[in-house]
Amino acid sequence: MKTRPALLLSTLAVLVTTALAGEVTIQLPTETATLRPGKGVELAQANCFTCHSVDYIKTQPPMPRKFWEGEVKKMREKYGAPTPEEAAPTLVDYLTSTYGIPNTKKP
Repeated sequence: MKTRPALLLSTLAVLVTTALAGEVTIQLPTETATLRPGKGVELAQANCFTCHSVDYIKTQPPMPRKFWEGEVKKMREKYGAPTPEEAAPTLVDYLTSTYGIPNTKKP
């Protein structure tokens, strides 16, 4: 029966701490980076920025088309990016032409 007072005290401590904590807000810094211009930049802005910053794309090393196809697929299937399937090839075209290895061909 000694555990009952300890349980009550623990529960009370959690309730008091929660009541005193109040609302927590997080203010993210304003995005200052921009994507490189190119055909499809608007599509990238509309689809990529809902989940991450421009820096996530800009810091990738130049990679071939297969890499960008895999990244777009991963973002859509694993992370739930709202990019429609029919928009994915255009997005991959943009990423390959502006951040990829030049002249990588479509399959």
